[in-house]
Amino acid sequence: MNRRLFILTALALCGCATAPPPVLAPAGSGLAELEPLYRADAGREALTISVASNGCTAKADFAFYLERKGEAVTLAFGRKRLDTCRSFAMGKTDMAFTWAELGVPPRTPVFLLNPLLAWTGPGR
Repeated sequence: MNRRLFILTALALCGCATAPPPVLAPAGSGLAELEPLYRADAGREALTISVASNGCTAKADFAFYLERKGEAVTLAFGRKRLDTCRSFAMGKTDMAFTWAELGVPPRTPVFLLNPLLAWTGPGR
C-alpha cells in the first residue's frame, strides 16, 4: 500500500481526532514532534500561529524552542498536552506569542521549523 493511500485512509478513519493530521518529517531530523501550523503571522508586537483545536486548546498547552546561531534565530512550537475536548467538527485556534515572550527582538529574522498545512475548513 503506498504512503498516500495509507495517510488518506487513516485520516478518514480518525474523523474528529484530537490532533492534526500527521506530518511525515524526514527520518532522523527530530522534527516529527513539531506541531503542524495552519498559519504563522509575524506582526509588529507578536507572532501569531493557528493550530488544530477541538475547543480546549490554550497557549499554555504549547512550548517553544528557540536557538540562536550567530544572527540566525530558529523557532519551533510543540504541544505539551493534547486537546481532549469532544467537538462535532475539527477546528482551529489562533495564539499570539509576543516577541518579548519569545526572547526575540522585534524585526529579527526568524526561521520557523514547524510544517505548514492548508486549512480546509471544519470537519474536512
